[in-house]
Amino acid sequence: MKAIRTTCLAAATLGLAWSAAQAGVTVTVSCGTVGQDLEFCKKATDEWSKKTGNTVKHLTIPQSTSDILGLFRQMFAAKSSDVDVVSVDVVWPSSIKAHLLDLGPYAKGAEKNHFPAIVANNTVDGQLLAMPWFTDAGVLYYRKDLLEKYGEKPPTTWDELTATARKVMDGERKSGNADMQGYVFQGKAYEGLTCNALEWVASYGGGSIVDAKGDITINNPQAAKALTTAAGWIGTIAPTGVLNYGEEDARGVFQKGNSVFMRNWPYAWSLSQGADSPVKGKVGVVNLPKGGDGKPAATLGGWQLSVVKYSKNPAVAADLVMYLTSPEVQKDRAIKGSYNPTIPALYKDADVIAANPFFGTLYETFVTAVPRPATATGAKYNEVSAAFWNASHSVLSGNAKADDALAKLDGRIKTIRRGPKW
Repeated sequence: MKAIRTTCLAAATLGLAWSAAQAGVTVTVSCGTVGQDLEFCKKATDEWSKKTGNTVKHLTIPQSTSDILGLFRQMFAAKSSDVDVVSVDVVWPSSIKAHLLDLGPYAKGAEKNHFPAIVANNTVDGQLLAMPWFTDAGVLYYRKDLLEKYGEKPPTTWDELTATARKVMDGERKSGNADMQGYVFQGKAYEGLTCNALEWVASYGGGSIVDAKGDITINNPQAAKALTTAAGWIGTIAPTGVLNYGEEDARGVFQKGNSVFMRNWPYAWSLSQGADSPVKGKVGVVNLPKGGDGKPAATLGGWQLSVVKYSKNPAVAADLVMYLTSPEVQKDRAIKGSYNPTIPALYKDADVIAANPFFGTLYETFVTAVPRPATATGAKYNEVSAAFWNASHSVLSGNAKADDALAKLDGRIKTIRRGPKW
C-alpha cells in the first residue's frame, strides 16, 4: 500500500505539470491499432486535452507492427513534423534512436516508478528515449468449459496441448460445430510470428536467435524440433489459414467460440469477457506450454511512447507522454482493457487484480519474459527478425524442413551482420 501511495503522489505531482502545460497547441499522436488500443488512447488524450486546453489529433497507422515501423521510417527520413508522439515497440528504441527526443528532462524521475528493466531498455546512450506505456508477454487462453466437458486440464507441454486440442476439436465437430479448431496463434510472416516462434524455440531449450553476446545460435537441433512440432499443427489442430493470422484474426476465431486454445497477448482478456462475447465466463489464462523437458517461455512485448525529434512542440508532446504513461491512466487501461501496467505497484492494486485475476498468478511470467535480440543486434534487429519469421513461415507452410531452413537462416544472419561482430 505504501508503494501505491507513493505512485499516486507521483501522479499528483505530475498533475501540476500537466495543468501548467502550454495551452492552445495541437499535437498528433500515433496509438496502437490492435484490440481496444485506439479507443483507450483517445479516451486518455481527451482527458489530457481538457486538463491542458490543447488539442490531440490521431495518426492513422497500419495494424502490422512491421508496417508501422516502415511508415515511421519514411516520416523520419523526411524529418517530418506531422507526428509528435509515436508508439514504440519494445524492440525499436536502439534502431530509431536518432529520431527520438530525450525525455529525461521532462520525466523528472517519474521513470523510477516503472519496471527498471523496461526503463533500461528504453535508455540508449544515456538518454531516456521512451516512457513505458504497457508491457506484454504471450499467454495461453483456453476454454474452461470445454476442457471440463472432456475431462482435461490446461496443458503444460506442447505435446499435451496437441493431444487435448485434437480430442476436444474432434468431439465438438462430431457434436455439430464444424468450425471448431484446436489452436490458433499468430502465424503470418511478420513480427508476431517472430514472437510465437521464439517462444517455441526457447521452450524447447533452443535458446534465442542471437544470444546476449551477439553469437548466432538459432541453428541447433532443439530449435529445429520446436519448428517441426509447430509445423505439425497446420491442417491438423490449427487451420491452414493460421498462416495468415495476426493477433486480431486469432482472437476473432477464439472469441466466436471456434477454438479450444489461443496464443495471444493479455489485451484479449477484457475483450473475451465483454458483454457481447460468446465465450464470456468460459475462458482461462495460463502460461504457454513447455517443450518436453524445457521451460515455459513467453516473448517480451509491450509498447512505449516517444516524442519525435522533429516535433514543433516537443515540451507539450512530452507532457502528453507523461500523462498517458502515468499511474492513473495505466490503472484505468489495466482495469478496462487488460493492458499490463509497467508500474510494479499496480500489480498489488485490488481493483486491477479483480479485473485481471491472471495478472497476479502470472506476474513472474510478465517480469521474466524472453526478450527478442534487439539489444545484441542493434539497428539490424529488424532484418534479423524478418529473416527469422520468413524461415519459420517456410517451415510452417511445408515449403522447407526445419533443419534446412535454420541452416539457411544462419547464413542469412551472418550476411546481415557482415563481420565477426555486430
